[in-house]
Amino acid sequence: MSRSLREVVFVDGVRTPFGKAGPKGMYAQTRADDLVVRCIRELMRRNPQLPPDRVDEVAIAATTQIGDQGLTIGRTAALLAGLPKSVPGFAIDRMCAGAMTAVTTTASGIAFGAYDVAIAGGVEHMGHHPMGEGVDPNPRFVSEKIVDSSALVMGSTAENLHDRYPHLTKQRADAFAVGSQDKYAAALAAGKIGPELVPVATRSAEQGWGLATADEPPRPGTTVEALADLRTPFRPHGHVTAGNAAGLNDGATASLLAAEDVAVELGLPIGMRLVGFGFTGVEPEVMGIGPVPATEKALARTGLTIDDIGLFELNEAFAVQVLAFLDHFGIADDDPRVNPWGGAIAVGHPLASSGVRLMTQLSRQFAERPDVRYGLTAMCIGIGMGGSVIWENPAWEGAK
Repeated sequence: MSRSLREVVFVDGVRTPFGKAGPKGMYAQTRADDLVVRCIRELMRRNPQLPPDRVDEVAIAATTQIGDQGLTIGRTAALLAGLPKSVPGFAIDRMCAGAMTAVTTTASGIAFGAYDVAIAGGVEHMGHHPMGEGVDPNPRFVSEKIVDSSALVMGSTAENLHDRYPHLTKQRADAFAVGSQDKYAAALAAGKIGPELVPVATRSAEQGWGLATADEPPRPGTTVEALADLRTPFRPHGHVTAGNAAGLNDGATASLLAAEDVAVELGLPIGMRLVGFGFTGVEPEVMGIGPVPATEKALARTGLTIDDIGLFELNEAFAVQVLAFLDHFGIADDDPRVNPWGGAIAVGHPLASSGVRLMTQLSRQFAERPDVRYGLTAMCIGIGMGGSVIWENPAWEGAK
């Protein structure tokens, strides 16, 4: 039996406003599963032409799958969101690339013909579940020198990347971070940030009921001079600070994926087409370099080159990680194709949710840029990995 693969499209994506993790953050008394349920409900509300029973799968990622992020959250979130009990779901963990992997995994099922429509996203409540909560690394990792102990501390891996590429200075990292804050502030003022946000009801003992409608982490007006004096918590006289890295955050994302012919049949919008993707492993001690070989793999498998990519959405876990990617591919630190609406240094990085934030922004940028045919979403991944996904703009003027 021969089988041809189907085109997979990104229909729509939403996210909660991202919050600061901790007892003073806006989601301190909000459940993680309620955040992702809110996103799923909003996807269905925005796309009423999609019958709920046509959803074939719900894949939700979380890095720390315990407490209110446990219990096979893809299935429980689907039930809590009011989807029919016939809709299955599952949970995914690929650390920071959880939502990205939820998309590529369900998209593969769509291409193969196992699904017509899927919901893919992620959630991370780092206030409820700090990074590494409940984990028990095998002592062989260190005793048998499989990895250096720094490989298990993401900030230390970023310092290692500075060591390996000394031309990626703290000054460059701080300048890139200021650029991220400035681009996010400009995008917010222009109304670029906002349409994808899902308001979330919140509650606190001090302030009572509230409504989260805007991102909490951004620091508008940040200057290079202010960042220069921040402490370096991962080593004395280091390079990585709270100013040139993403913070600890709470938030959720969800996206709607479909076979292109099914999207046309149901009258669903087509935000972008999946072209290809690549995941790869690297030395865990320098996990931030992961997007480089992952992108090379994705480009090789799709027959494209880096020059074909007109927009980049790169996750800013650490500024140095993005700088390493840009340097490798000969792209300037301030290239306007890169994170045009700012990135995680400004908006935050609730680990497993971030991949769909990148995709949602790229899809919305495509709609404004018919001159761009291909875009790329990429991120580094803990324990030494990288992921990269290439998308095509359905509004590309060359297709007409």
